[in-house]
Amino acid sequence: MLVGFNKADDAGVFRISETQALVQTLDFFTPIVDDPYWFGKIAAANSLSDVYAMGGKPLTAMSIVCFPSRYPPEILTDILRGGDEVVREAGAVIVGGHSVKDDELKYGLSVTGMVDPAKMCTNAGAKPGDTLYLTKPLGTGIISTAIKRGAASEEQIQSVMSQMATLNRQAAEIALECGVTGMTDITGYGFLGHAYEMAKASDVTFEIDSSAIQIIPGALELAAQGYLTGGAKDNVKYVGDALEITGEIDENLMHLLWDPQTSGGLLVAVPEGKFEFFLEQFSDVNATFAVVG
Repeated sequence: MLVGFNKADDAGVFRISETQALVQTLDFFTPIVDDPYWFGKIAAANSLSDVYAMGGKPLTAMSIVCFPSRYPPEILTDILRGGDEVVREAGAVIVGGHSVKDDELKYGLSVTGMVDPAKMCTNAGAKPGDTLYLTKPLGTGIISTAIKRGAASEEQIQSVMSQMATLNRQAAEIALECGVTGMTDITGYGFLGHAYEMAKASDVTFEIDSSAIQIIPGALELAAQGYLTGGAKDNVKYVGDALEITGEIDENLMHLLWDPQTSGGLLVAVPEGKFEFFLEQFSDVNATFAVVG
């Protein structure tokens, strides 16, 4: 076992040879959007993300389904179709799965990937002097809450669904080309929760520039209107007094920094000397990223 759960990393890693190790993870949740097809895509991208965060390549996936008998089977068909499309986009294949009847709909994947142990990334690899990059804007939790309450615009819905269904594949490949060893994806513990885990595991302090954080358009306004998640309050408690705030930060921006993300971006620690190369690679693919600390 190369990586277990002792440092709250994104996936387990088990060595099977000198140059190969299995990356294993599992994730599933209830719908966060109304469209079953997009729910399937988002859940699959979210499940695959943990493999990318370890520097791995997804190989196979198994579906996990909890499905209410009161729903028409066409809903499940659309969910599985969306998930399958994203898995294929990742270059992996769904090899089976398991379903049960449940009062509440849930879907996700158990994913197996492969990584060269010498090139593996963990959340414990950040070093003093590294530059911190975030590869997707924040705000999916708040916008998803607004969607559930019928308060999000069609433009916001389409924008957030597209972002959540976008794989972290390209961002991870660029990070690996730069030789990074410190990386994690931003999901349920929010930006500050996962940054805290990464800093703690790496035995360093992160200095975050809150003004550099990119936000999904409309998310700040929705936060100001009170479309907040219960999970954000849990994240505040989780980090506790490990966070020190200097200067004045807008309250609504703080809500977004705590906001649980679904299929969020990667937080990448880029070593000194690799800054320009990383910046150039991301600029060439026109990907979203921000230097955040």
